[in-house]
Amino acid sequence: MIEQISRDQRINGVLSRLGAVIDTENAAIGANSKFDFTHSNVLKSRCLYDMTMLFRGVSISDLNEEQQKLLKAVNEKLSLNSLKVRAHMEAVRGIADLIKETVAASEADGTYSADQFRATELS
Repeated sequence: MIEQISRDQRINGVLSRLGAVIDTENAAIGANSKFDFTHSNVLKSRCLYDMTMLFRGVSISDLNEEQQKLLKAVNEKLSLNSLKVRAHMEAVRGIADLIKETVAASEADGTYSADQFRATELS
């Protein structure tokens, strides 16, 4: 009985922590340019690892109603997080491409590059 209560508390704790980490990250994406994604990913990974360990041999039907609601909420938050992170990464990739093109254009001095010169047949 005490072991079950302890496991329930750990499950509730890890689901609550994971939900909070994801909420923080979701709020920061697009709003806080100084947000530490590396630290956030470490926290998410730790929570997901803890969840994996706690849920070994446990099926959803073994969870109480509160835990099932927490699990569903975390799943919804993770889905939103996945969309936001993907959009953020696409924006970062777009900016990186613009910078790369700008640098390449600024380095061009009007003469042929080595690649352009090699591509032209001289006859």
